[in-house]
Amino acid sequence: MTRVLLTTTSYQDTPGDHHALLESQGFEIHRERGPLPESRMLELAGEFDAFLCGDDEITQAVLEKSLPRLKVISKYGIGLDKIDVTACTAAKLPVLFTPGVNHTTVAEHTFCLLLAQVRNLVDSANAVRNGQWKRVTGHEIWNKSIGIVGLGRIGQEVAKRAIAFGMKVHALDPYWPEAFATENGVTRHEKIETMLPEIDVLSLHANLSESTRHLVNAERIKLCRKDLLVVNTSRAELVNMPDMIAALDAGTVGGYATDVLDEEPPPADHPLLKHPKALITPHIGSRTYESVPRQAMRATLNLVNYLKGEKDVIQANKF
Repeated sequence: MTRVLLTTTSYQDTPGDHHALLESQGFEIHRERGPLPESRMLELAGEFDAFLCGDDEITQAVLEKSLPRLKVISKYGIGLDKIDVTACTAAKLPVLFTPGVNHTTVAEHTFCLLLAQVRNLVDSANAVRNGQWKRVTGHEIWNKSIGIVGLGRIGQEVAKRAIAFGMKVHALDPYWPEAFATENGVTRHEKIETMLPEIDVLSLHANLSESTRHLVNAERIKLCRKDLLVVNTSRAELVNMPDMIAALDAGTVGGYATDVLDEEPPPADHPLLKHPKALITPHIGSRTYESVPRQAMRATLNLVNYLKGEKDVIQANKF
């Protein structure tokens, strides 16, 4: 019998037709609550024909123990930085993923974080709940400038919403969408160094790679306008965390609103958790009742179709 390791909690916790499709295949399904560290993946490796996973650590060591039995990895999501894709490709192990299913949901969450940050929403609502009529003055975003790193599907959805709010939009992306940018009046930058002095809000929507790791660091923060707000619904590692905390403490960055942390769930003493200028949500940017079934169905179709030898799959690594 084909054994499938299912780890993504969004998939498991949200109702939808993906459950019936997966369960109808006759697989033996082993469920874990991910994301799993390498140590747990190593305990499980070698016992499965397929992974249907989230952000579990699938390292070269995990792959070596998983092969030759493991036939396919179906990633729920688009970020592949937790998977050693190079090692998968060398072993001719397909990595399937789900682009084009969650951009609306993530863009909405980006603006949820931004608006909550500029209007002190969480502190104000918590104060009222605790019996305090505490009226804190906020800011508008109208006529402010936003800089978007990564003008792909999610970045474009963020740009549309920014324009609707009356913001000026700057962006950078190595794969520049000329038609979209021209139609929407997006100012192009080749480097983040030229964009940072022009913006009031920085919104991150890039994949994590060695070229984007610690994209926001102390040297670049020096280029920013005072009170820059940074919103991160992408990957925690795009921001150098000690540099960000130092900038928040010094007041050179006005706020950091993030859906992602360098360690999830974070330890109780993580320095951002209680920082007055930080707003953190628990990696729920793509987690809505509308987005999860789309993403889960695509991940399930990828898995089922690949194992049946059918062509309707979306493969990230070509070989």
